[in-house]
Amino acid sequence: MAFNGKWELESQEGYDAFCKLVGIPDDIIQKGRDYKTVTEVTQNGNDFTWIQYYPSNAKVTNNFTIGKECDMQTIGGKNFKATVNMEGGKLTVSFPNYHQVNEISGGKLIETSTAGSVVLKRISKKI
Repeated sequence: MAFNGKWELESQEGYDAFCKLVGIPDDIIQKGRDYKTVTEVTQNGNDFTWIQYYPSNAKVTNNFTIGKECDMQTIGGKNFKATVNMEGGKLTVSFPNYHQVNEISGGKLIETSTAGSVVLKRISKKI
């Protein structure tokens, strides 16, 4: 249950380049650049609810079970089907334009999204 809790963004690397690559409009990129995104995770065994709160009261909620295909949504609002897997304590999922790995390391939530050679790394602290 290591992922359980609320997490607030502390730092991020590669934000602008990644957002542009996946098609997020410039005005939204600007709003989100310094916003302390909050991620709320509820884990019950292999079942997860993963909510991310963004600027302008926007939020994305994804419910999934490890190893089972589910309906998901990207930060850009696109819906798709995907399977989240657990590999060595890390959650992995392929979105339409990128691959994401989430892990807990040193008491921090680390989200790494990779689209080609562009990497967005977000580090959040538990609140």
